[in-house]
Amino acid sequence: MVNRTTPALFQSFPRLQDYATAPLSQIERLIHSTGFYRNKARNIQGFARKVLQEHDGQIPRTLEELTALPGVGRKTANVILQELYDIPSGVVVDTHVARISNLFQLTESNNPVIIERDLQAALPQKYWIDWSLYMIFLGRSSCTARKRHCDACVLGDICPSSSASARKSQQK
Repeated sequence: MVNRTTPALFQSFPRLQDYATAPLSQIERLIHSTGFYRNKARNIQGFARKVLQEHDGQIPRTLEELTALPGVGRKTANVILQELYDIPSGVVVDTHVARISNLFQLTESNNPVIIERDLQAALPQKYWIDWSLYMIFLGRSSCTARKRHCDACVLGDICPSSSASARKSQQK
């Protein structure tokens, strides 16, 4: 839904200043379909205002500064640092990353902060940026939440939770 709503949002508000000064009702109207639109609109506007006032209109380059902005948690801050600045500040943990990291037995937690810490300990830093992208792709393609397709998965032979891996172990 976000991918459907952002084009109109960006067209209506092309600059950070536009978000900071727009009537909140206009932002709400454009993001209504995403759910929790009132809170999101307040966060968008608060983010824009704080970046303009406290950071001279520049998106901060640290996790601490980013998470101090309205609506920005660790996941969003890590995405911003990775995508804008190529800084591997941590591992982005969304539902796909959490679920698949559990299946790979890289973590036993359901808490995103603990999962991130576990993944950072398990993965070399050079893989932190790409890990979540790979896991999101995997989670949308062959390792979906409703039904895993282990036989079609490129990691089926090595995944500890894979039915393909289990069959291979039984054959030995």
